[in-house]
Amino acid sequence: MKSKLILASLFLLGASVASAQGIKLGIKAGANLAKVDGKSFSDEFKFGYHLGGDLEVMFNKKWGIQPEVLFSQTNTQTGYSFDTLYNSINPGMLKDIKLNYLTIPILLTYRPTPIIGFQVGPQFGILMSQDKNLVEDGKAAFKTGDFAMVGGVQLQIINFRVYGRYAIGLNNINDISDTDKWKNQTAQIGVGFMF
Repeated sequence: MKSKLILASLFLLGASVASAQGIKLGIKAGANLAKVDGKSFSDEFKFGYHLGGDLEVMFNKKWGIQPEVLFSQTNTQTGYSFDTLYNSINPGMLKDIKLNYLTIPILLTYRPTPIIGFQVGPQFGILMSQDKNLVEDGKAAFKTGDFAMVGGVQLQIINFRVYGRYAIGLNNINDISDTDKWKNQTAQIGVGFMF
């Protein structure tokens, strides 16, 4: 199902580029404030970062699409209930977790003015690395794919961008069991430059 969604998104992107009025490439970087939502994890947001590139494809002055490819880091910490739900290696101790994703948001952009743009769209995530020492048998705790919805605002001053957005995971990334549903939540702020 996910592969069909990705193929459909790439087809729509290709059709959009073919009929676009303005195309620009860009780079971006910023901070993540993220957590994994679920009773097995701490409820506090922790800092990470993201960086990558994007392609702005404007159909007219108000509407466009902005696909991106980002390296995005999620830092979180297990909660006290993790030990009771799963066989933890260090019972009674909180464990810091770092998840590195390659994220691919495809954002629809609406610009009511030349300076402000509102963005919304799907985001596909591919888990590139994780800590495999959370449970006793050493198996991977997190699924390799994630799907989220993203919404935010972007300010444009000449070729410089400042943006803020929020991504909420829609699927369960728990690969141990269905005892607890885990979902990513990430707030991002950053800056970018378009060429």
